[in-house]
Amino acid sequence: MATNVTSKGQVTVPKRVRDYLGLKPGVAVTFERLPGGEVVLRAVKRGAKPHRSVFAGLRGRATVKMKTEEILALTRST
Repeated sequence: MATNVTSKGQVTVPKRVRDYLGLKPGVAVTFERLPGGEVVLRAVKRGAKPHRSVFAGLRGRATVKMKTEEILALTRST
């Protein structure tokens, strides 16, 4: 059961697979790489949160009201 990858990296999950996994529009899925190199597509269990990226907690906006020059002066001072 083959499918093509679009230029945006998207694929269409075949209907038989969607039905088997119970995938509906908006349902989260995960991709897991197994030790042998295979990749598994899994439906995220209801109520379960998908794994967050290690960097997800670092995302956000700075709350410091300093100008860029002031921050650079602090980081470059010895």
